[in-house]
This record gives sequence, C-alpha cells and structure tokens, in this order.
Amino acid sequence: MKMLPQEFLDWQSKRITLLAMSGAGKTTLANKLPKTKWFHYSGDYRIGTKYLEEPILDNIKRHAMSVPFLRDLLRSDSIYMSSKITVDNLAAVSSFLGKLGNPALGGLSLAEFKRRQKLHHQAELAAMNDVPEFIHKAEDIYGYKHFINDAGGSVCELDSPEVLETLAQHTLIIYIKIPDSLEQTIIERAKSDPKPLYYREAFLDEKLTDFMAFKGYGSPNDIPPDEFVSWVFPELFKSRLPRYEAIAAQYGYTVNADEIATVKTEDDFIRLVADAIARQQ
Repeated sequence: MKMLPQEFLDWQSKRITLLAMSGAGKTTLANKLPKTKWFHYSGDYRIGTKYLEEPILDNIKRHAMSVPFLRDLLRSDSIYMSSKITVDNLAAVSSFLGKLGNPALGGLSLAEFKRRQKLHHQAELAAMNDVPEFIHKAEDIYGYKHFINDAGGSVCELDSPEVLETLAQHTLIIYIKIPDSLEQTIIERAKSDPKPLYYREAFLDEKLTDFMAFKGYGSPNDIPPDEFVSWVFPELFKSRLPRYEAIAAQYGYTVNADEIATVKTEDDFIRLVADAIARQQ
C-alpha cells in the first residue's frame, strides 16, 4: 500500500504491518500503541496457538513420555498437558523449532529439523494470510479502528509474492532498518544467547555445508546444537537485510531503528510513519 503523508494522517482506520530483524525493536514499538485503540496481531502468537499448536504439544508429550512417572500418567489419561503461549512468551514455539545437532545434547537430526522448519514455513504463510480476516474481525467484533501486525522476523524468508501482495493490499508495510552502529550489537547478543530460528532450505543447505567443512564435522549429528546457531546467525543477518529492503522498496516504507527509540506516544508513531512516507515520495 502506497499513499501520500496527508492521506496517511487522514486515514480513519490505520492498518500497519511492522517488519524487522529480531532485536530491531518491532514489538517494543508496537507496544507503545494504546491497546484500547489498536488491535495487536502477533504473527508468532498466531503460529503457536493455531497452526503449530498440535505439533508443539506432541513435542512436549514426546519429551514427557521419556520420564517413566509422567509416561504412566499420560498413558492412563490421568494428566492434561497444554502449552501456555502468550504474545510475550513464545518459548514453546522456539522449543519446537529446536536446534540442529547432536541428539545426545538436545539437538535434532537434519531430517527432523527440516520437517519442523517446513511446518513453521507453512504456519507463517497461513498466519500472514489471516491478516485481512483479523482486520475485519478487529473492527466488526471488537470495535478497534486501528490494526498493527507485528510480523515475525522470518517473513522476508517466505518467498511468497502472494503473501506480500496480501499484506500490501490490506496494510501499510513499515520496515525498521537496523543502522550499522547496532548491527554488531545484535549479532553478538544472538551469538551469546543462541535461539532456534527459521532458515530457508537453500540457505540452510549452503551454510551447513560451509560450517561442517570449516569445523571438520563428518555428520550433522556430531554438531553441538548451540555452535551452529551461533556461527550461522551473522550469515543469516546479512542474507535477510537485502530481502527486507526489497520488500520495503516495492511495497512499503523504511524507518530507522534509531528513530523508533524516540517514539513515546501514539502521536509520535504516527508522525514517524508520515515522515517516512514523505522522505520516500
């Protein structure tokens, strides 16, 4: 969706999709918008509670079945298990994605890792395709005039022009660009606390081959899980930047992460977006 700054300011029902790398401040920015006026849609929350709900529970139960005490209670239907996913706590989604590497160290085989990656890819496509429906429900059922889509960090990896067209048709896409001064900070933070991530299969195959050759591992099952995640994150970071920039150039607008740090109120946010539109006319 493209528009003039004044058109955006006059837009009575503002609908915005935020795109950014993890750590850019996307969710923090969304949370500065009053929840009494803005419907907050989290792509990752939708993935975890709708499209990956059953696989996530299956993963939890599979681990529980390895504990004899819990196994007996589960098999006799004596206990009930569920995940407690919230917008601010997506640990169950991350634990399902898992990390590639030595199963004895909690890693996943390459085949199982790729299976879960594909399930996440399908779930993210579905969650983004749900945005138009939720825009309608947010206003029709709950009475919200404004809508913010806090999209997952891997939306740029979906390789689906149809999904991007859907988002651009129904929302104004805002990409939060990380300045050079913050790039290394985010990379070092991710390397020191490696978390499960989604990778395009072609990217994964290429980087896994490079990593194993560099480290001298003979099989993915030999890899300490955290080691690959830490090593590959800078490569993933670099590969995603041009993808985000291409989406913003074709479908939306770009703001700088330094700029969003100055946003304190809803009015600040609206002015930030209007200024970004004006710069890119």
